[in-house]
Amino acid sequence: STKNPVLLNNTADIKAFTSAVEVAVVGFFQDLESAEVSEFRQAADVIPEVPFGLSTSPSSWSHYNTTAGTLVLFRRVYGDQRYLHNVDGEEIKAETMIRFVRINELRPVTEYNPMTAVGLMHSSVQLHLLLITDKRSSEHPERMHRFREAAELFQGKILFILLDSNVKGNEKVISFFKLKKSQLPALAIYRSEDEEQDVLLLDEVSVDRIQGFCNVFLQ
Repeated sequence: STKNPVLLNNTADIKAFTSAVEVAVVGFFQDLESAEVSEFRQAADVIPEVPFGLSTSPSSWSHYNTTAGTLVLFRRVYGDQRYLHNVDGEEIKAETMIRFVRINELRPVTEYNPMTAVGLMHSSVQLHLLLITDKRSSEHPERMHRFREAAELFQGKILFILLDSNVKGNEKVISFFKLKKSQLPALAIYRSEDEEQDVLLLDEVSVDRIQGFCNVFLQ
């Protein structure tokens, strides 16, 4: 039996539920027995790592400026919400809900590790941009700051990924892009559908360089 989704009775419940995690999804529905709620339950089963909550409380709909039949994704990292509304009263299907969550749940920059690698591979976003760099470098915080800034410009189009060149298991990825440690930091862009790729060696990480590199590849 799954704990997902959790029934949230009021606005206080929703606030507690969404503030405890990086990302949470709340479905606002009129009736727990509706077809839409069963689609919502299916979506929750497919994405067990994201907590799903359900609310049938009209006062909480108005608190979040929404109506019945809407999904709201709460992102603590941005302090914002993303909305998925049903159009013309059409019920939202589970696959639409799943896609909505997958696109919006990713952190601005995802650090590559065996767990996140699975999510990245299943993402509907086909383009991945890796910053391959040594996290121990004194320039790391500044590089990350610029990389995050650039990530905001390509949300939903390109997944931005940090790959720490110091982690032993990451050597395979570095050699996949035919890079040597002495050439780092570098950017590597990769399209999962056809394995098209490109690499840019960086003396310094700047938003302009990242943006230019991505735009050329997108064209």
